[in-house]
Amino acid sequence: MKVPFVDLQAQYRSIKAEIDAAIARVVESSAFVLGREVEAFEAEFASYVGARHCVGVSNGTDALQLALQACGVSRGDEVVVPANTFFATAEAVSTANARPVFVDADALSYTIDVSKIEAAITERTRAIIPVHLYGQPADLDPIFGIAARHNLLVIEDAAQAHGARYKGRRVGALARAGCFSFYPGKNLGAYGEGGAVVTDDEEVARRLRLLRDHGSPRKYEHEIVGYNSRLEGLQGAVLRAKLKHLDAWNDLRRAHAARYNELLAAHADAVRLSLPRETAGARHVYHLYVVESDERDALQRHLGAAGVQTGIHYPIPVHLQPAYASLGHKPGDFPVSERQARRVLSLPMFAELTGEQIARVAESVSEFVARAQSSAAPA
Repeated sequence: MKVPFVDLQAQYRSIKAEIDAAIARVVESSAFVLGREVEAFEAEFASYVGARHCVGVSNGTDALQLALQACGVSRGDEVVVPANTFFATAEAVSTANARPVFVDADALSYTIDVSKIEAAITERTRAIIPVHLYGQPADLDPIFGIAARHNLLVIEDAAQAHGARYKGRRVGALARAGCFSFYPGKNLGAYGEGGAVVTDDEEVARRLRLLRDHGSPRKYEHEIVGYNSRLEGLQGAVLRAKLKHLDAWNDLRRAHAARYNELLAAHADAVRLSLPRETAGARHVYHLYVVESDERDALQRHLGAAGVQTGIHYPIPVHLQPAYASLGHKPGDFPVSERQARRVLSLPMFAELTGEQIARVAESVSEFVARAQSSAAPA
């Protein structure tokens, strides 16, 4: 049995009639950029997360950059970001003409280590971007406390956490702005690129709408210099269809994670395998099911040979990427993030994953453990 890392075709087959009807509406209306489907999705997604406004944009990276700019971050400012995140979190800070300042990750949650944030704050710090990594909410209350003491903005990177909750409330709607990606493999994925920013701030929402559409409040009138970052009508329609299923899909992901935990617990000590944990007050939605092992590379090769697809998120911490060599960081600066980069392995995770597929993954891990133990046994 081959087990894919993600199976978008299985998701499409499960809601084919709804998706086909949504696409047909856009083709028949010819509203291919913004338009009624995008407006309807914005209203529905804002209601879903509990925010007053949602502004659809062309991708999650633009969501972060435009949110920073709409909130007033500009050249010379510094923005605190976690060292363990996808490159786009820091990249968006740079494209907003600010400077990313990295903070190490928490060893258990993978999200930003809140105990290390204040040491990174300087007189130039303007904002903090906590990332709800892998679907696990960051510990926001301490972050909001730090931000209040230092008069800083908080902008949530919720690109991997659609529907996740922190202390009962959906993430993304808890800070000045929250940023989402709708890349196809996300818990809520488009059929191409897509993103959104949610906010309760009327002025931030107004500026976002200007920035995404050439600074234009109406056709051929340009109030500010902006960008071409509009959400397509097709993506709005697809996202509307999928949003109705998001909570059920997240429930399935959580059930799959629980089953993985049950089956893999017996092997944790044998290969020094660390399983994901849901932190207090959080409702993890398992965009990724990430384990850690000192034998990560050998385990990945074994699983691949057994037909189990896996991923590594992320093999090179952002502070050690060539693009940020100018910041002068070196190995050892953020040891927890660097250790995670050496050890993390993402196992197959998607709502349509079957019990047989989960069992096959666990069986393949068991086979690896048996071989490792056999080779280590004295002759």
